[in-house]
Amino acid sequence: MFRPVSVISVLLFVTAAAAQEIALQPGTSISGSLSTGDTLTYVFDTEADSYVLGQVNQISVDVAVRILKPNGQTLGNFDGLGRGPEQFIFETDSAGEYKIVVTPSEKETGDFTITLERLEPIETDPKRLADQLMARYDNSDTPGGVVSVFRDGNTIFSRAYGMANLSYDIPFEVDTRTNIGSTSKQFTAFAIMLLAECGELSLDDDIRLHIPELPDLGETITIRHILTHTSGLREFLNLVSMSGRRLDHGDFIDRKELIQIVQRQPALQNSPGAEWNYNNTAFGLAAVIVERISGQSFPEFMEDNVFAPLQMTRTLVRPSPEHIVKDKSEGYTPSPDSGYVELGDLAGAIGAGGIYSTVADLQKWVENFSDPKVGSPEIFEQMMTSYVLTDGEPTGYGFGLFIDEQVGLKRVQHGGADVAHCSMLAYYLEINAGITTQSNNASFDGSIAFRLAEAFFGEAMELGIEESIEGAELEFDIANYDAESFDEMVGRYA
Repeated sequence: MFRPVSVISVLLFVTAAAAQEIALQPGTSISGSLSTGDTLTYVFDTEADSYVLGQVNQISVDVAVRILKPNGQTLGNFDGLGRGPEQFIFETDSAGEYKIVVTPSEKETGDFTITLERLEPIETDPKRLADQLMARYDNSDTPGGVVSVFRDGNTIFSRAYGMANLSYDIPFEVDTRTNIGSTSKQFTAFAIMLLAECGELSLDDDIRLHIPELPDLGETITIRHILTHTSGLREFLNLVSMSGRRLDHGDFIDRKELIQIVQRQPALQNSPGAEWNYNNTAFGLAAVIVERISGQSFPEFMEDNVFAPLQMTRTLVRPSPEHIVKDKSEGYTPSPDSGYVELGDLAGAIGAGGIYSTVADLQKWVENFSDPKVGSPEIFEQMMTSYVLTDGEPTGYGFGLFIDEQVGLKRVQHGGADVAHCSMLAYYLEINAGITTQSNNASFDGSIAFRLAEAFFGEAMELGIEESIEGAELEFDIANYDAESFDEMVGRYA
């Protein structure tokens, strides 16, 4: 049986030849050197269903890490930016000898250390599994995050990990405000829907009715198109980057300049409603429409009509980079040299992003879907219904929300990634349950939310599978099923 181990300060110097396989022990750091063309291979034995967390400290060489299963197949590749710590994390599906292959990135020479930090069975208890999956972010020298799980109006798990501010040694708390990035889009869509419900606009309005200075690009773009990523407009973040602007370094794009960027667009990418293309430009324009219809700034409208009525007291739209958000987490990305670099917000993202919130406030928001205190059931039904393209193909996206299934349960969800903040909000309407994750680590693994949802709601998900099978109409005759028809799909996927 494996037991969790802590890293001990033992360094073993390795002078082995490139082809040598070096035994790796949990808790022991091994030093190595690489020259161009070298390969160092580290091996360890483990059982199936093991959780592995390790790190290569890239002292003077940038390395690439490849994990090989006992059968020789590649399990994962890890190659982050620059030097400093390079973590590798994986779970085993079979027993045997696993290999960690370390090579220099490009033509580099230098030293590193490798440490197998955790080698232990995958936790079966959901709360301990959360601690296990978040262990890589739970250190006094790493940006951290928070996980919260709720069901039927009750928070069943909520825990913070790591640091909110490395410079001032401030730990992450469950009520730490964090930039939720594109998770904000559902709020923008909701604001438009509120105005539509009051008769202030129609979802089928031409957007030029409300923003007449937009150019005539030959086809009508409706509000419905901009809320479903089917407008055909070009992505303004790409256009701004091509011009040399650095929104990640504080360059601010206000709504007036956003309109100017659209005015310079020569043509649409596609006919409105014909294709789905994720688009921040469209949601920025949606915020402009809210402002022009309501006569309020977008931050003021959201506070008065959404946040305050739902008692989301720690949620706000940041109006500009100069606005100080109290009790917020600073955003970090791995440094090209070592440690982490503090970065600002993605300035000018109002409508497409720009919201700071907490896991408790997001729980209040998403529980409003099933029992609306603000808005109507009809609004949320529309938001959670997939838009259908002109060719009849569903997009899997409603109004500001992705719509899919997870192990038999309908799921509505949206993640967000600002310059150095990450978030995920997933809601399972059938069981009135959800999960949120937030982090100030640019490399945060957003899939943790879905993994934990299966751990906490697994019983309901398995029931969902059974019901879907029982009620399904089979589209093929099992008796005539030919397994060879899938032969062409066999092989290695990347």
